[in-house]
Amino acid sequence: MAGGSKKEKAVEGSDPTAKLTDDILVEVISRVPYKSTCCCKCVSTRWRDLFSHPDHRKKLPQSLAGFFYEGYNRNRSPKTARYFTNVSGEGDPFVDPSLAFLPNYKSLEILDCCNGLLLCRCWKETDPKTLDYVVCNPATEKWVVVPPTNWSSEVEVTRLGFDPSVSSHFHVFEFIDEDVWGTEEDKLNDCSGRIEMVSVYSSKAGVWMHHRTADHNLFAIPRHSKSVFFNRILHLAAFDDMVVTLDVKGSLLWIIGTPASSCNDSSINDIFLSNGQLHFAASADSVCLSVWVLEDYERGKWTLKHNISHSQLFGVMYSEHDYNVISFHPERNMIFIVCGHENTLMSYEMDCRKLYFISQLGRDGQIKCGKTPYIPYVPLFSESLADGP
Repeated sequence: MAGGSKKEKAVEGSDPTAKLTDDILVEVISRVPYKSTCCCKCVSTRWRDLFSHPDHRKKLPQSLAGFFYEGYNRNRSPKTARYFTNVSGEGDPFVDPSLAFLPNYKSLEILDCCNGLLLCRCWKETDPKTLDYVVCNPATEKWVVVPPTNWSSEVEVTRLGFDPSVSSHFHVFEFIDEDVWGTEEDKLNDCSGRIEMVSVYSSKAGVWMHHRTADHNLFAIPRHSKSVFFNRILHLAAFDDMVVTLDVKGSLLWIIGTPASSCNDSSINDIFLSNGQLHFAASADSVCLSVWVLEDYERGKWTLKHNISHSQLFGVMYSEHDYNVISFHPERNMIFIVCGHENTLMSYEMDCRKLYFISQLGRDGQIKCGKTPYIPYVPLFSESLADGP
């Protein structure tokens, strides 16, 4: 027997999975936690190729791929453009930011992303005041048109709720404030911009449900407040140091106080989901970045997870510039930051307290008014969009 054959038999004998078919191996890997699947990629060339194969990646968990964002340049036509940057900062964009597979609209704005689905507001050519909501999956190029409400053209905060592990159906949440609602001036109260009504569209029922807010439950939401949808509950950071939670019918469940004073529309004070827990990022007195985790959900008790001064975080080069915490990594103790005039995208590893440069998005990476709503995207390759065309 040749020496080469003995070596092959030895390798085969040392790998108990060698005799498993690809389909069975993928089924096994799909049932382990995400952190373990990352290690699986390093086992062998065969295992690595399983993750990238189109027939198998539908079953395997995916991680953060990158960010959608908009840029504004008054010397360009159109003045506003949409971009996608990979989380690695290298290579061609993982997703075509034009979303060319969607129907032709005069303009399109990405409002939210939830577990692989995008919520878009699409303005029609025929009437500049007429629009559709479109929920789509860029990974499969499937999409669904959601009819607007009477307030959709004026509403500033609309969010998406979707959990493919529970259902292939989704919910669209529309927050109608007092200005859009048309509240009379003498009936306005101290909570400026308060939400008068929450409208929720269910893709399963195919209709909008409307729920008026009570006078004793006043809250207002910053335009670019992040939303977190888990356990079939929508969470948003609101003004006056609170997180509001709503069920899929639009009813306010409870209000959770934030662990640090927020600065109105500051994007440094926001909520994120990481490792299956709600996190809060805050800039304390403009001198340090604090990260909190909601350890006791029922009591609304936050625990300080990480704290670092701005000078330690950025050093001399960036310490004087504004920055935004745009996302947490879904499975790692890592946050993503955009900082400075050139909109430098960086990641920060909390465990080793190290900041890593990813890419410079450039001065064009800012919309004309306010801060850019950088939208994190985790691809969903399974056919989990109910009632698609």
